[in-house]
Amino acid sequence: MKKSVRNRWIAIAVVVAVLLVDQLSKIWVKTHMGLYDAIDVFDWFKIYFVENNGMAFGIEAGGKLFLSLFRIIAVVFIVIYLSRLIKQSYGAGFIACVALILAGASGNIIDSIFYGVIFEASYPGHVASFVPWGEGYASLLHGRVVDMLYFPIVSGTYPDWVPFLGGEEFLFFRFIFNIADSAITVGVILILLFYRRTLSYSLLSKSERERLEKEKQDQQFGSED
Repeated sequence: MKKSVRNRWIAIAVVVAVLLVDQLSKIWVKTHMGLYDAIDVFDWFKIYFVENNGMAFGIEAGGKLFLSLFRIIAVVFIVIYLSRLIKQSYGAGFIACVALILAGASGNIIDSIFYGVIFEASYPGHVASFVPWGEGYASLLHGRVVDMLYFPIVSGTYPDWVPFLGGEEFLFFRFIFNIADSAITVGVILILLFYRRTLSYSLLSKSERERLEKEKQDQQFGSED
């Protein structure tokens, strides 16, 4: 199988798999749990239903419409970038990492675009359900992102001798996130650990890549002489 064709199928498989797991988990939580309901899986892992207007891990910045449009523009650029990587036959591992980031960003976009128009509002003590198109809790592009993965691994109290924080409670890890956030995080970490040079090279212009290749060839010929 041609390398570009194989890489295309790898990218498609990663995106589809992440989106499927992400959306199924969000829909299940949205239709089975009230807002702020929690299910204890282990002492250090809970399914804890929250919604947010912001970006990954519940971080909020800017207005909701701005964030939705920003996500859409970002996904368009990632799709263009990934398509270029596939055509230029980059390695399957790097392709998969970029596909993870694309899938994660797309998963949260689905919430932002559609959840407000197809779901009724979730609130404490009330489990939401699907509603006819347009009768949901918000307009198109104004939906809230569903988060549910919560890992309160370590909790306790800061010692009294710690400046400013003595006696205060601490919790690690306090962020609540979803599968889409996880895909973005894993993709970024893997790229930073194993594909930093590949990333830098892929972001060069065509003329810069040609110049770099020519310099490498000249160095090889020079070493042979």
